[in-house]
Amino acid sequence: MKIGISCYATLGGSGAVATELGKALAARGHEVHFIVSGTPFRLGYLGYFMDNIYIHEVETTSYPVLQSSPYDLALSAKMADVISHYDLDIIHAHYAIPYAVCAFLAREMLGTHKVRIVTTLHGTDITVLAQDPLLRDVIRLGIEKSHAVTAVSQSLIDQTNELFEPACPIMKIHNFVDVKQYRRLESPTLKLRIAPNNEKVILHMSNFRAVKRIPDVIETFRLIHQAMPAKLLMVGEGPELDAARKLTCKMGIEDDVLFLGQQDEVAQLLSLADLLLLPSQKESFGLVALEAMACGVPVVGSNAGGIPEVVEHGKSGYLAPVGDTESMGAYAVSILSNIEKWHAFSEAAMQRAKLFTMEEKVSQYEELYKRLIHYPLECQS
Repeated sequence: MKIGISCYATLGGSGAVATELGKALAARGHEVHFIVSGTPFRLGYLGYFMDNIYIHEVETTSYPVLQSSPYDLALSAKMADVISHYDLDIIHAHYAIPYAVCAFLAREMLGTHKVRIVTTLHGTDITVLAQDPLLRDVIRLGIEKSHAVTAVSQSLIDQTNELFEPACPIMKIHNFVDVKQYRRLESPTLKLRIAPNNEKVILHMSNFRAVKRIPDVIETFRLIHQAMPAKLLMVGEGPELDAARKLTCKMGIEDDVLFLGQQDEVAQLLSLADLLLLPSQKESFGLVALEAMACGVPVVGSNAGGIPEVVEHGKSGYLAPVGDTESMGAYAVSILSNIEKWHAFSEAAMQRAKLFTMEEKVSQYEELYKRLIHYPLECQS
């Protein structure tokens, strides 16, 4: 098959999943075309040529008469060009806006072309953007004009059904992890550099937006820090980063908090951790939790959105109501202070991650594409 993928190229779960999906499809012999604003971050550090993968970057031009560069229109035009030139079978949009809407516009430009549109909802388009009445009908258009819609969790499907009541059922395909890449990689030398006095290593990884509740991460760590020697690794960048640094200084824990910025090779970093903190306000799935669990790292976080579909409370981690840092801190200490309990949770986390393997989920997408190409366009579920 010839498959186009359009997604955010920057750090984030949706771009990571879209990129890993494209790489896996290419490895299976499909021709994959990324139609993006820049090279997706998980393609940028491959270090080798990968057959069957093409990258088409969208270029925009500023015009004085326009208030901003017309990216969405340029993306639609680029999609139409790639669809036509390479005769794509599928265009897979990761997010309803702008990607699904742009895919629809591209198909309209081409008139009789039979390209099928698959849209995957990742969360923000439904949990945040759809709350704006001005955007809701645009998102509805993207959903309704897609030939099939998938979502990464049952929680997200429920929210979408409540908001839009789509005519066709939404297919659940969970996010996935490559357990060959994400596994516990012991690195005693690096661990000694991070925690020279055998401190517990706590990790948080995100795009540092307000929805990730960064102050809750730091407050939970402060409670852990009171109970035992510990280090906190903060991985990622975003608008809340500066405030996070200031908060650690205000709490007097800045010497034990390391801000590592954006990192590409995260499996080794995850393997350094004894615990992952994920206290998000909203989380459609929690890909970082799954990747951490595959590396044997228990998770303590909130019970928001799709996180409970990934983390089994009391087995592979603990979940508490959003904002309940006191409970999160107590849960974290209970795992970290009991080595036998930690090993049990670590093993349960790795076993749980095996239920979300890349092979199975990629096959689900592959079968969906085939149905759309070979059978009449009815509701796909």
